[in-house]
Amino acid sequence: MKTQVYNLEERLINFAVTIIQLNGHFPDSSIGRHLCGQLNRSATAPALNYGEAQGAESPADFLHKMRICLKELRESQINLNIAQRAGLLPGDLATPALRECQQLVAIFTTSVKTAQHRAQMPK
Repeated sequence: MKTQVYNLEERLINFAVTIIQLNGHFPDSSIGRHLCGQLNRSATAPALNYGEAQGAESPADFLHKMRICLKELRESQINLNIAQRAGLLPGDLATPALRECQQLVAIFTTSVKTAQHRAQMPK
């Protein structure tokens, strides 16, 4: 049996690529361009900030960067929900990206809570 390696950085990169690939499906309207641009920024930021978190200079710096990742993922989740509910993306095209985003939000929520707990532990 093959063991799957869990790589959060790879998941974040794949999520960003998935969102980039959705670009061509947004309508060429002012709201389509606006939400597409917002989504591009918020969905690519977590991968970049996670890379910065890996090189954090202190536990506080790590926690700060992980919180930024979580914030951007939540923004992406809301943008995807708006696009889907407004019918800006055809059919269920946003559903897989939304599902992955929800999972990433859950992972980062837990990671931030764990990092906060560790930061409060006496040394």
